[in-house]
Amino acid sequence: MSRTDQDQVRRRRVFYIPGYDPIHPRRYRELYRKESTAQAAISGYDIALKAKPKGAHYGWHVDAQMDGAAVEADVDVLIWSDIVRDSMSTSIPATYVQLIRTAWVYIGTGALWRLMRLRKGPVIAALYPIGMLLVQLALALLVAGVVLAVTDALLGPVLGVFATAFGAVLGAAACVALLRWFKSRDGKFFAYYLMHDYAYSAASRGANPPQLEARMAEFGDAIAAALATDVDEVLVVGHSSGAHLGVSVLADLLRTGKVPAGGPPLAFLSLGQVVPMVSFLPDAHRLRADLHYLSASDALTWVDVTAPGDGCAFALCDPVSVSGAAPADKRWPLVFSAAFTQTLSPARWKELRWRFFRLHFQYLCAFDRPGDYDYFRITAGPLPLARRYADRAPSRSRIERPVNKFTSRAA
Repeated sequence: MSRTDQDQVRRRRVFYIPGYDPIHPRRYRELYRKESTAQAAISGYDIALKAKPKGAHYGWHVDAQMDGAAVEADVDVLIWSDIVRDSMSTSIPATYVQLIRTAWVYIGTGALWRLMRLRKGPVIAALYPIGMLLVQLALALLVAGVVLAVTDALLGPVLGVFATAFGAVLGAAACVALLRWFKSRDGKFFAYYLMHDYAYSAASRGANPPQLEARMAEFGDAIAAALATDVDEVLVVGHSSGAHLGVSVLADLLRTGKVPAGGPPLAFLSLGQVVPMVSFLPDAHRLRADLHYLSASDALTWVDVTAPGDGCAFALCDPVSVSGAAPADKRWPLVFSAAFTQTLSPARWKELRWRFFRLHFQYLCAFDRPGDYDYFRITAGPLPLARRYADRAPSRSRIERPVNKFTSRAA
């Protein structure tokens, strides 16, 4: 029996592609440690992490005992946080220029109106930083106006025009100080962070910047090397913006013949994807071509998991079909819901319901009423992704109708 025919995993390589995140990848290790321990206690299995030797990629080793089987998994985080940080290194005025450009790209091309026909949640999430930054600017200007008026009223009778000039300087200083205060508290507001996120793709109208393309090629090399080793599955996980990066990385691997016949099964798990935010842009030719190509491949298994409770993702929107990239022989992805309202207890759901950013990461966390989606069984359990969901029907409420205005693909 060849390795591609095996139905049980003892050794697995996992490659995790984060979304647009400037934070060091150790946060994902600690999240995995904490949440896997919680899920193991709920679901009745054993799982433990330990450090990996330093290598090209940051990661960790997992030992698990699940369903009567011992499984080892090596998890690598494919890092592009340095690229994200560089893209976020802008001044306050530059961020407001980004706001204008990003709004123009999405509104001027008609992409925003098409996206609203899918899910309102991620569109509201996209509009939120625009609204929040404009509110911050309005408040800063209001404070500046008040300072000017008060200074003029108090000192005007004495200093005349000099009082107005002095008030204008004080008002400008107050305006700048308040804007800087808002930016320093962005860990609570997320306005600058989200603005930079959407601006990153909008700046090139959906095309990948050269630096990102180079990094994606490195990701592909790492996955190709794993496919040449003696493991039972190579699993690529793309979360949020990392989902569309995963699509292109895997499409490149397949096109260039770097997925060996008879090698370990290749699987792709996309979580909380926001693919339409990029694929609906006019110059996303490359992404639409990759969606078209990957969705018809029989060389991998692709499962897409979202949840309507995640307001930041395009929940149950088939990323291939809604992008207008579906071929006649489309096979993938299998689209289904993590069903937060069912897999989280009422008390837990009440606790998390309005924590939108936290819910966007719930796919990587423990469920206190787990269903057939369990991130830790998928990444450290004995069943390969293909077998685990071989009989899983897609969610009936998924959206598959083509909505995208731009359907051209790269040659």
